[in-house]
Amino acid sequence: MDKATIKDIDVKGKKVLVRVDFNVPLDEQGNITDDTRIRAALPTIQYLMEQDCRIILMSHLGRPKGEYSTKYSMKPVAERLSDILQKEIKQAKDCISEETKQMAKELQSGEILLLENTRFYPGETKNDSELAKELASMGEIFVNDAFGAAHRAHSSTVGVTDYVPAVAGFLLEKELAILTEVLEKPDRPFTAVIGGAKVSDKIMVLKNLVTKVDNLIIGGGMANTFLKARGMSMADSLVEEDKLELAKEIEAEAKAYGANLLLPVDLVIAEEMSEDVQIQIVRGDVPAGYKALDIGSSSAIAFAQIIKNSALVLWNGPMGVFEIDKFARGTEVIARAVAECPGKTIVGGGDSVAAIEKVGVADAIDHVSTGGGASLEFLEGKVLPGVAALQDKN
Repeated sequence: MDKATIKDIDVKGKKVLVRVDFNVPLDEQGNITDDTRIRAALPTIQYLMEQDCRIILMSHLGRPKGEYSTKYSMKPVAERLSDILQKEIKQAKDCISEETKQMAKELQSGEILLLENTRFYPGETKNDSELAKELASMGEIFVNDAFGAAHRAHSSTVGVTDYVPAVAGFLLEKELAILTEVLEKPDRPFTAVIGGAKVSDKIMVLKNLVTKVDNLIIGGGMANTFLKARGMSMADSLVEEDKLELAKEIEAEAKAYGANLLLPVDLVIAEEMSEDVQIQIVRGDVPAGYKALDIGSSSAIAFAQIIKNSALVLWNGPMGVFEIDKFARGTEVIARAVAECPGKTIVGGGDSVAAIEKVGVADAIDHVSTGGGASLEFLEGKVLPGVAALQDKN
């Protein structure tokens, strides 16, 4: 990575503004159900504490649409971070009031202040320069460690870099290093497993990866569009009719680049998406009145075999409607295969991460990406604005 990190500059005793990604899932009662993203930021936070820095953390949480909402307050995050670090986390009531700036000013070495949700300000998502300037005024250095928000040009990710020296934290550095290696010098054979509902969400990823992989496995609703493009009847299945030509193009590119593009050979079908519906497994056309909702067992076994024989596996997106147990088997088989693969394994995207956690194999994966949207855009070959805005190493 050619961007400077906190190791490249002198942070000793400085007041450091850190953009983290604490956008954690909450239950109805406002309790954190998964603190992976909080823990992912710990190496950067602990390093800054060791350097006697005064640390000001900022993050968004959910989509409060530019106004205060108790539901999206950072309070539970502050409490969880305090439990993990066994240390008091000071909490600001907002982001840029005089009271909050005074709290930042009075921080002592090693102390941490967590600002309130940045998205309580309508200017945040518009990359408002006034908001950015106010945020930047609290720190001497800006550290971006929010890989999950690096694809957004917001005040707290990009705008602040206009007013204060900006470098990457350890999580951002690690995510970029791993994904850069995937695109530039992957271990062989390299298998990408791409699932999810729609081709349109992942067109550019497919187009970019098809030129780099040895095997491209396509599952989930996306596979329906590819199967229909091959001439199969998909009945009531989710199909993007306007992407059929594109599916044919991607197949042709796979052939041209010598990539093995694999689609399901059998499908789990049902008349509707519910837990108590009767399911069938079909090879070939989906009968009228039915929809494909998971890959069949033969496909799952064949895909698993390829995955286990790979030196590098990148997985993004489930193989079916895995939230419903009846249609989760394909995704679960893939999750276990990725965990058992002796090569390097990378899993990204909320649903795939949820799947490896549901199956209980997250610890067996080499790298679980904290940024679904950001990792997809990076794999498309796009420049992430939150990264571009940082200082270069030299």
